[in-house]
Amino acid sequence: MAAAHVNTRRKRVGFRGVFLFIFFVFLDLASLSCAARQPPTSSQNLKVHKHLKRLNKPPVKTIQSPDGDTIDCVPISHQPAFDHPFLKDHKIQMRPNYHPEGLYDENKMNTESKQRETPIHQLWHVNGMCDEGTIPIRRTKEDDVMRASSVKRYGKKQHKSIPKPRNLPKSADLGLDNESGHQHAIAYVEGDKYYGAKATMNVWEPKIQQSNEFSLSQIWILGGSFGQDLNSIEAGWQVSPDLYGDNNTRLFTYWTSDAYQATGCYNLLCSGFIQINSNIAMGASISPVSGFRNSQYDISILVWKDQKEGNWWMQFGNGYVLGYWPSFLFSYLADSASMIEWGGEVVNSEPNGHHTSTQMGSGRFPEEGFGKSSYFRNIQVVDKENNLKTPKNLGTFTEQSNCYDVQTGSNSDWGHYFYYGGPGKVAKFLISVKETACCKFSVNLLFVVFAVIGKFVS
Repeated sequence: MAAAHVNTRRKRVGFRGVFLFIFFVFLDLASLSCAARQPPTSSQNLKVHKHLKRLNKPPVKTIQSPDGDTIDCVPISHQPAFDHPFLKDHKIQMRPNYHPEGLYDENKMNTESKQRETPIHQLWHVNGMCDEGTIPIRRTKEDDVMRASSVKRYGKKQHKSIPKPRNLPKSADLGLDNESGHQHAIAYVEGDKYYGAKATMNVWEPKIQQSNEFSLSQIWILGGSFGQDLNSIEAGWQVSPDLYGDNNTRLFTYWTSDAYQATGCYNLLCSGFIQINSNIAMGASISPVSGFRNSQYDISILVWKDQKEGNWWMQFGNGYVLGYWPSFLFSYLADSASMIEWGGEVVNSEPNGHHTSTQMGSGRFPEEGFGKSSYFRNIQVVDKENNLKTPKNLGTFTEQSNCYDVQTGSNSDWGHYFYYGGPGKVAKFLISVKETACCKFSVNLLFVVFAVIGKFVS
């Protein structure tokens, strides 16, 4: 009996040793992978520095933000937009000719809505503001560009990142489910001509699993097919460690006229969007953010077409008209949009059918409701007569509702609204007592690992 007991103990120690050996080998391989990254060559450094010089225009004033950003106050006529050859002699339009009708109708907002409004600001404001006649531009750092796959792709989305509802023609399929890694939970309208869209969305700080992933919430203004000719104007908030180097929640814009291939960029990282506002910096952190079962903070975004000049304008909140995308940037959107989408998007970089734990919105499923889930409320579109209207036949779409979902509703206060989001690979039944196929793999794998380890050490 004593000999058998000693042998059992030796087996336990042996299995523990094997397990620890495998664990440390894994750590060594991970560290070798990181060490294998090659430093940039002199030619790469030269390209980066030239690109930085193009982006970072000489400021008349510089403000340091508490989050580490540097905000440059640049004369409005010196901003990156005017590097575009078609804008060399452009006369800046300092205000839109028209706002959509109904935008400032205070009678449509009841007392409860007004009381619930809470102010949101950008972090850099605590250390100063830019003067009239200048615009705030977040300074691009060398590290920002080096994180991109190439200098050419810096500030650009991956191809195939537009959510395509399944009722569109099969020929228009962008392969979103697996090929691109982009996943969505959205509401949308189509089948008419649209001249803008508006919504109010609460702001969160979703957790990102991999640095090359992101999570965002935005409005899409879309024109063209879902092929190589797609036009898109986008605005909202995002968390993108790869683009910004941190996990802060930031205001952003995006545009493309060729389905993210060669044209367009985030914020002011290429020539295109013309900013006129001296108070709000594209790509800068916004604060505060909503908390789970705590205070909720939301922002309103309006994008609409000035049908006299043809430009697409953006407004942030109730009073900040930020600027415009000139009509010539687009083909289909030079006339109108054919689809509007509102909602969330994440990048899932996990291969072979695995799923990221990157959160969308609050990281909670929509059925949990106010104070827990992320939302879009007071959803509206702009019609040909420049009126803000409630959208008709609002549809929803998500590639994997077991990971990220969307639920719509309407009432007299919020109008048309929806809750959306989710935790990614975290099993839905752990949060809302619902088992999900999307996350069975990770949960079952965890049970298998525990069982094997338990067998070895028992």
